[in-house]
Amino acid sequence: MKLLVAKWGNSLAVRLPVEYTRVVGVKEGDTVDADISGAGQITLTPELIFDKNAFLIRARKLRSSMPMTSPSVEALRDEERY
Repeated sequence: MKLLVAKWGNSLAVRLPVEYTRVVGVKEGDTVDADISGAGQITLTPELIFDKNAFLIRARKLRSSMPMTSPSVEALRDEERY
């Protein structure tokens, strides 16, 4: 896809199509790392920020899909100290 380079203050800017931002998961205010190769290619990489709440929600969903089996419960009880 060809994107237009436009003037923004004293800088130049490229607007990202909404489809790209949705796939990558960036929104207004997020930061990206910019790298330039020796061949002149520009690469933008979203800065990954750890979202604890999103992680916990995902972990709970995964945990619910993995029920405790009796061998697992017995192994846990064997390691229990009173």
